[in-house]
Amino acid sequence: VQLQASGGGLVQAGESLRLSCAASGSGASRNGMGWYRQAPGKQREWVATRTIGGASAYADSVKGRFAISRDNAKNTVYLQMNSLIPEDTAVYFCNMQIGNNNYWGQGTLVTVSS
Repeated sequence: VQLQASGGGLVQAGESLRLSCAASGSGASRNGMGWYRQAPGKQREWVATRTIGGASAYADSVKGRFAISRDNAKNTVYLQMNSLIPEDTAVYFCNMQIGNNNYWGQGTLVTVSS
């Protein structure tokens, strides 16, 4: 499985960004996908998950501001990020877990200025 993330950038606080992650390879269409992020000097943390059945879950820190969605025909998951705050600054990684294997995209940098 290969994951290709895109959409990061530099924005001001209060603005929005949408991240995309396209999955390809065996099993890509049959598994849920998620987003994690890693801020400078911090551990990677979970942000959101979208199951193959359409259920979504969010970390408390982004609930109400971020929305995860998936286009099953394109095997692509999106993360709509609204009302961004400087604390959202991080490298964002998309993720797919298949059995005991974890697959990661290359990461896309989101920088939110105050």
